[in-house]
Amino acid sequence: MTYEDRKLVWWKFHKDNPHVYDLFARYTHEAIDSGVKKCSPWLIVNRIRWETAITTTDTDFKISNDYIAFYSRLFLRWNPRHAGFFKTKQMKGETYAISK
Repeated sequence: MTYEDRKLVWWKFHKDNPHVYDLFARYTHEAIDSGVKKCSPWLIVNRIRWETAITTTDTDFKISNDYIAFYSRLFLRWNPRHAGFFKTKQMKGETYAISK
């Protein structure tokens, strides 16, 4: 599967589950507001996993690890004042990286 294919699959998931990005942004801003200077997007997604496992009854809800890099890039794109908060590496097939 190419980078563009993975991105399209993630984008469909994002459009079908906008609450995931809302939680991603919320927990990221909580980390930033608490004074954290850098963070792993994996930590944020795992908090989402924890919160949704505890607060929902939907046993089928899953966030693919393949989506984590896309969520961090989306956050950085929509919140440029926090550039560098997530360390990003160029993904296979990606033509540019947002920050290093």
